[in-house]
Amino acid sequence: MLTKKQLNLLEFIQKSVSRDGVPPSFDEMKEALNLRSKSGIHRLITALEERGFIRRLAHRARALEIVKLPEALQNKLSAESAFKPRVIDGDRPDSRPQAAHTLEASGTIELPVMGRIAAGVPIAAISEISHNVSVPASMVSKGEHYALEVRGDSMIGAGINDGDVVVIRETSTADNGDIIVALVEDAEATLKRYRRKGNAIALEASNPAYETRLYRDDQVKVQGRLVGLIRTY
Repeated sequence: MLTKKQLNLLEFIQKSVSRDGVPPSFDEMKEALNLRSKSGIHRLITALEERGFIRRLAHRARALEIVKLPEALQNKLSAESAFKPRVIDGDRPDSRPQAAHTLEASGTIELPVMGRIAAGVPIAAISEISHNVSVPASMVSKGEHYALEVRGDSMIGAGINDGDVVVIRETSTADNGDIIVALVEDAEATLKRYRRKGNAIALEASNPAYETRLYRDDQVKVQGRLVGLIRTY
């Protein structure tokens, strides 16, 4: 027997997975259930796991497997879609986003892939071209552009998965909230959301498993801003 809040959380997780392809973040779950702290969500998830409805996967951020649904909830959701238990670990979704379009449907241009960029712990800065990739011409505007292959899962909350190719417009400035390529201390490059706070710069992940990192403004150089994403299915 599940409590009302346990049932509400299980339903919210299932609907989020069906809609977005990844489970909701702890902040999203907290807001959906109108709880004051994440500790309440932790307790609910633990209770659902103990009762065999979900399973957390070790060493994977934001990874939940829905093992089963109560019969009443299955009946409620059956009108929307048939439930099939599956593992969601922040990887590629099964269906293509509505706004996506194939390369064949539009004109394309070639961009250099400069290597891999960390969406996780920063990796060594990369400046050498590894190969080229075709992207829709409508994805780029004025200015120079390049592409990077994503490694890591710190930006899955923004819809950026491990293995995606991001299209970057070269720029040395950014607005708060932009997803940027940041060069940290002239040595490491990472893909994060940019926030300036006075003389400090915060590089925010979109995954609760990663902490926001704060730097002096002279420690971070903006190398470009995210303008597009290429995903292979």
